[in-house]
Amino acid sequence: MCGRFSLTTELDVLLERFQIEQTTMEGYEPRYNIAPSQQIPAVIRAGHCNRMGTLRWGLIPFWAKDASMASKLINARSETADQKASFKHALKKQRCLILSDGFYEWKQTENRKVPMRIQVRKGEPFAMAGLWEKWDDGKRTHYTCTILTTEANVLMEEIHNRMPVILTKVTEKIWLDSSVNDVAELKQCMKPFASSEMNAYEVSTIVNSPKNEKHECIIPI
Repeated sequence: MCGRFSLTTELDVLLERFQIEQTTMEGYEPRYNIAPSQQIPAVIRAGHCNRMGTLRWGLIPFWAKDASMASKLINARSETADQKASFKHALKKQRCLILSDGFYEWKQTENRKVPMRIQVRKGEPFAMAGLWEKWDDGKRTHYTCTILTTEANVLMEEIHNRMPVILTKVTEKIWLDSSVNDVAELKQCMKPFASSEMNAYEVSTIVNSPKNEKHECIIPI
């Protein structure tokens, strides 16, 4: 699964890397311990340009009667997303990039769970495959999202049996293209990212609490 991540990369680097033409994140600040239910940075394709803004992490399907499902829908299994009522609509038309430069997972040892931070290459920003939804509670409109997961690659197998779907520069474009709605083509985008292009290291247990939002969360120990 993916239940915690960071995004500390400078905004101008993100804008260039993900070819973002519009953003509502002028007040952008580094995030060291992003958790479910929070507003998180995301990119959607709006018309002919990439637009960066925030979505609330925890999907609420458009047909939901209330917001109670959100806490259970922070992740969607890529293998079955096209079959689930909560995700199949968004998979066809409402896909997004969830931006990150490292995600956390807890490795089970004999004595404890060890928090690990997993990166792509030397810590460069990357895009996780996301789905977004628009839900109206009768008073206001909520924009929410979920992160797709896949089976672990060789590196991740030592830590956890699942990992987020990390897109390549090629599959990012396919993922954002709303004219692409062939499930078979989309599933080709949701393969485990190459282990050879990832690394992992242990971090402090301060990351265990989402209340700890500081630089120390990402420091190797």
